[in-house]
Amino acid sequence: MPKILVVGGGYAGFYTAWKLEKHLRKGEADVVMVDPLPYMTYQPFLPEVAAGSIEPRHAVVSHRRHLKSTRVVTAKVTKVDHANRTATITPELGEPWEESYDQIVMTAGAVSRTFPIPGVADEAIGLKTIEEAAAIRDKILTNFAKAANMPASPERQRLLTVVVVGGGFAGIEVFAELRSFVSDLLSSYPQIAFEDTHFHLVEAMGRIMPEVSLETSHWVLKNLAERGATVHLETQLASAVGGVCQLKAKDESIEVIESDLIIWTAGVMANPMVKGTDFPLEPRGRITVQPDLRIVDEDTVITDAWACGDVAAVPDLTGGGVGGMCVPNAQHAVRQAKQLAKNLVATIRGEATVDYKHENLGAVAGLGLGIGVFQSGKFAMKGFLAWGAHRGYHGLAMPSWERKIRVVGDWVGNFFLGRDIASLDDRETPRAAFEAWASRPKPAVEAAPEAESPAAGQPADAAGPAYATPAEDVSKEAAPVGAGESAKTE
Repeated sequence: MPKILVVGGGYAGFYTAWKLEKHLRKGEADVVMVDPLPYMTYQPFLPEVAAGSIEPRHAVVSHRRHLKSTRVVTAKVTKVDHANRTATITPELGEPWEESYDQIVMTAGAVSRTFPIPGVADEAIGLKTIEEAAAIRDKILTNFAKAANMPASPERQRLLTVVVVGGGFAGIEVFAELRSFVSDLLSSYPQIAFEDTHFHLVEAMGRIMPEVSLETSHWVLKNLAERGATVHLETQLASAVGGVCQLKAKDESIEVIESDLIIWTAGVMANPMVKGTDFPLEPRGRITVQPDLRIVDEDTVITDAWACGDVAAVPDLTGGGVGGMCVPNAQHAVRQAKQLAKNLVATIRGEATVDYKHENLGAVAGLGLGIGVFQSGKFAMKGFLAWGAHRGYHGLAMPSWERKIRVVGDWVGNFFLGRDIASLDDRETPRAAFEAWASRPKPAVEAAPEAESPAAGQPADAAGPAYATPAEDVSKEAAPVGAGESAKTE
């Protein structure tokens, strides 16, 4: 029975394995999926997780719960030797091992792409994982609690200042969602006024959200300005050392903003693990594939090898892609995975494959409760209706009814009860409270040296040192201490 190895369990990897389970007949092939995380993250929900609108665990999909017949391996693939059809799997604990396969699917996804800007690696946080989104939420809540106890000062202003770098969809969505979240928090913190909170977004280009029309992007800028958020266009982050953000404008002027929360959303890149494979890569580090999602080396098809999602350079047959390739987003990753699963099964059965071609359905973004934008071609919606379209689309796109129900349950609960504003920031150090009060063994006391005979010239009844060991307790049956001979004669 052929073995299919799926490398990566994100959008593309999870959907590939999920659909292979659907299309393969019983006993037709074994499917193995390897990913260091035990779940798939639904990344369009990360801004809402950061803003407290969705519980973190509800925005992820458990691999083992939803993949019934796939063997799930929670580990990293550190090397692929396709010439010998083997992959090196490295677990967090234990020794690496070689896993053989007959067909391989590369879906390792993407990671945050940063630049060597001083301070970014030490001070900023990304928005690619559920852990990052949850940490952003907790950071804001913790900073509010700290600032509420402080008088006006630079340190207080630093706690109440948020800086987001990157004006694409991810950056604008988390920026606007957090502005909405903080505005709601003010009712619970009477010590903090709206004017005390500061939001800054830094974008190197002259516009935001290139996926929508210029008119729609201008509406977003106006809406954000009305809500007290500042967008710095044609501006770069020059330094973030110690949380001191130096913003360098096009005219070379420098503006300094101190922030305790710097969020980096300025781009992604293919997972660097692909460099440990023998597959061909294009200049941006993605695996080259042909339209039917088989890996190719120029015009030569590499047999039994497939790739899709953010890690693959997939030709966009609609002509709308940047540089002729599909843009790395969830919309393409999910649909590519579904087509790849069909094509892989077709090759096993000796049938023809079908090229991937997908017309862009448009772009939709949530900008906080009740506010959104939707763009499809020249048609655009703004405001409440667009926000409803955003939630409707992503609510339906969330894989499995179990996950859909949990997410919609969060939305309904928050509508009636409001967002939960309890910070769980201490989960970063969960044992701190236990360690603070835990009893520990006392240090061992060195045994007293045995009594020595009097030194020469010293009387036998001379007193010992002041720190001599006290006399041992005696039992009740023993003669009283100091009774002497009178005790014996009675």
